[in-house]
Amino acid sequence: MAIRRTASNLETIRAAAHPLTGAAHDYDPLLEMIGDARFVLLGEATHGTHEFYHARAEITKRLIVEKGFSLVAWEADWPDALRVNRYIRATGPDQDAAEALRDFERFPVWMWRNTDVADLVGWLRNHNDGRKRGRPKVGVYGLDLYSLHRSMHSVVQYLDKMNPEAAKAARQRYGCFEDFGDDPQTYGMLASQDPSSSCENEVVRQLLDLQRHAADFLSRDGRPAADELFFAEQNARVAKNAEQYYRAMYRGRPNTWNLRDTHMVDTLDNLMTHLQQQGERPKAILWAHNSHLGDARVTDMSRRDEINVGELVRERHPDEAVLVGFTTHSGTVTAASDWGEPAERKRVRPGRDDSYEGLFHEVDIPNFLLTLRDHRHLHRQLADPLLERAIGVIYRPETERWSHYFHASLSEQFDAVIHFDHSRAVEPLERTSIWEKGELPETYPSAV
Repeated sequence: MAIRRTASNLETIRAAAHPLTGAAHDYDPLLEMIGDARFVLLGEATHGTHEFYHARAEITKRLIVEKGFSLVAWEADWPDALRVNRYIRATGPDQDAAEALRDFERFPVWMWRNTDVADLVGWLRNHNDGRKRGRPKVGVYGLDLYSLHRSMHSVVQYLDKMNPEAAKAARQRYGCFEDFGDDPQTYGMLASQDPSSSCENEVVRQLLDLQRHAADFLSRDGRPAADELFFAEQNARVAKNAEQYYRAMYRGRPNTWNLRDTHMVDTLDNLMTHLQQQGERPKAILWAHNSHLGDARVTDMSRRDEINVGELVRERHPDEAVLVGFTTHSGTVTAASDWGEPAERKRVRPGRDDSYEGLFHEVDIPNFLLTLRDHRHLHRQLADPLLERAIGVIYRPETERWSHYFHASLSEQFDAVIHFDHSRAVEPLERTSIWEKGELPETYPSAV
C-alpha cells in the first residue's frame, strides 16, 4: 500500500521535521537519538552530491568530538584509504590532504577525490595533531574489495621489510595472476570458464602463511608492529575475497553483491576487534551509498535474495547501530554516463510523484532531518512502500524509473533521514572541461 498524499500526512511530516539551516545545532536531534550507539551508518542517495558529503562530514566531526568515535570507514578500497589513514595519523610522507588522496585512481575518481572529502581529511589531521599523547587517534579505513592487484603488492611490500623469504614465497603465489594481465575482470572471466586456471588456492595459502608468521612479526615494535601486521593481513584477506568476487561476477549479481557487502561488514568487525586488542573502545562511522547502508530486508533487494551492510550490522550488533539515509528532489550530480567514462555535472530530474523524494518535496521545507525512531505515527506512515531513488556513479535520466528507482519502506530501512530538496554536484579535485560545461538545460537554446 502506497502512502496517501493528504494534508494530514504532510502536516505530520512537517511537524516532525527538524529544518536544517546551516547552524551548529542542526544535528542536535540526531546526536541525541544516536545516544550510546557504537555504529553510525551515514548513507547517500548518489555518489556525487555535495550536500550529502558536507552533511556527513559535519555529523562525523561532531561524533568524533562529542561522542568519542574514532573509526571512520568508507566504501573505498583498503590500500587507498590506508594512505589517508597514515596521513591523518602523521605516519606517512604526504604533505596535504589532496596528496594523501592520490591513490584513488580507479573509476570513479571523484567519489573520494573531491573538495568535501579533502576538507574532512584536513580536519581529521588537525584533530589528531591536537590529541594528547596516549589518547587514541581517529583512523580512516576502506571496506571494499576491488583492489586485487594493489592489495597483493602491499602484502609483498610488507613482507620485503619483515621476512625476505616470506616475500619471495608471496611473489610466487601471487605470480599465478601474471598470465591474466592487470584487469581482474579478465581473470574472473577466464577462471570461471576454466577452474583449473583459478588462483584461489594461492591467495588462501598466502593469507594463512601470513597469519602463521604473526607471532614473529609482532615481537618487534609493539603497537606499530601490530598495526602494520593487521594492515598487511587485511590486504591478504582482500586479495582472497577479491579473487572470489571476480570469479563470481560471471555467476549472477546477487552472488557478487552479497560477497561484497559481507566482506565490508567482516572488515568492519575485524577493525573493531583489532582496535579493542590495542586497548581502545572503538565506535565506528560508516560512509556508503543508501543501497548498502539501508536495511535490505525492507526493499526490493530482498526479493532478489540480496543482503547488505545495514542489514548485517543490525543483525550482528542489535541495538547498537543507527542507520541514516539521505534523499534529494532535484539539482545537479557528478556522475558518468557509462562505466569508465568521464565525470559529468548532470541535472537530476525532479523526484517522481510516487516517490519519497516527491513526497518530501511537497513538505515545502528546503532541507530537513527526520528522526524516525522518535515519532511512532510518522514511522507507521513512512513504513508503507514507496519508490526511492538511487543514483550511483552512473546516471541515466532517460531510463530513470527502471535504472534508478526501487521500492522501500523508508522508516524500516533507516532510523533517520536527511532531505535536501535542491542539491548540487560534488566538485572533483580535478575539474575537467566536460564537468565545468555541465549538462545543457532541456529548453536549450531557448532558455534564458
